[in-house]
Amino acid sequence: MTQRTTVTTPALPGKEAKALVRALAAGDVTVFVDGTALRLPPAARDAVLDLLGRLAAGDSVSVSSASAEPAPSPVHNPLLTTSQAAAAAGISHTYLRNLTDAGVIPVEYRGTHRRIRMSDIESWLHAQRAAAAAKAAGHATPEFSGGTDT
Repeated sequence: MTQRTTVTTPALPGKEAKALVRALAAGDVTVFVDGTALRLPPAARDAVLDLLGRLAAGDSVSVSSASAEPAPSPVHNPLLTTSQAAAAAGISHTYLRNLTDAGVIPVEYRGTHRRIRMSDIESWLHAQRAAAAAKAAGHATPEFSGGTDT
């Protein structure tokens, strides 16, 4: 059983709350994790903006986890370099970069270096295999069926 904790942050002092209000009004929200800019998925972005908006309004905020599942361990879901991720997926580095640029495979940046979670590579491979199986099962094209045209 995983132990859950709730963290409560007191209301910000007036000066800090006003500075936060100005920053949020500017609309330029960038999240840095260990000095690296991180683009949040829409749901995470909305949650963070909601939290910051409440703090800016002078509210105290409590945060707790609603998930019954434990967070994945970094040991079981490591960040891979592009070389490692391409090798794991069996694709070229160029194709992998194109997939991350297109948003098909999520990517995190450490400075200017791309890092990709193993679980994201596994998910992409699973989707590729499922698509190939569906295509093989569902498509018998007439030009390749051995029949003749009349």
